[in-house]
Amino acid sequence: MGDEKPIQIFSNPEKNIGVNVVKSPVKLTILEMLRNSEMEFDEIVSNTGKSKSTVSVHLKSLREMGIVSFKIHPEDNRKKIFYINSKYLGSVNLAEQKELEETQKDYLVNNIINDDGDFTVLLFHTLRSMLIQEGINIDPVLQATGNRIGRSLFDLLYDDDLDTFLANISQFWEDKGLGRISFEVGDIIKVTSFDCFECALLPKTGKPACFLDTGIIEALFSEYFNSPVSVIEIQCYTMGDGKCVFEVEPLN
Repeated sequence: MGDEKPIQIFSNPEKNIGVNVVKSPVKLTILEMLRNSEMEFDEIVSNTGKSKSTVSVHLKSLREMGIVSFKIHPEDNRKKIFYINSKYLGSVNLAEQKELEETQKDYLVNNIINDDGDFTVLLFHTLRSMLIQEGINIDPVLQATGNRIGRSLFDLLYDDDLDTFLANISQFWEDKGLGRISFEVGDIIKVTSFDCFECALLPKTGKPACFLDTGIIEALFSEYFNSPVSVIEIQCYTMGDGKCVFEVEPLN
């Protein structure tokens, strides 16, 4: 059981295919490889350790599902290069479901009913916690959502002066009850968040959890510098830290 791969979920709305759930261990192995890079057929066969006929059957199925596509090799039209042609939504790990203590669940639900605070934030915490308990990983969806939110916020917060831009972000965070956020500017911009709305009530998992924040920060700085940036969360309340810290680094 411990060696089972988590079920993966993909969608391809552009082709009206909807959501596909992949359970086959061979298909999951192929998709894990293709998520890292495009690969030729023979490379896939070699890395899976399966026969050509087996790999061919699974690739054909993934193509019919709209998850994978291929292009002709530019230097040899007899070869095909396969790639993922859909959006990765997340995974469900049936073998290693994460558990929440009953007191944590009761606390969250009771706060939704009785607390005078932000009802929307409490709903978010509860939904996220229940999904974690069920082993459902929606981190890619949260980050993509954060990207869209960040792009929408950019014009509202933008200023030519970087210090003013950062101050605008900090003020917005505080005004909206998202926590307290500060910045240290250098070759790498360090973003520190206290009282983080996204993860403060989540169970301690030993892993970072602020994928919505990551997406927002990524979009804001990518738009500001007009160039893609990498955002990595290095500290988080769910890792046992007393704050959340992100590092923003240009990719170019």
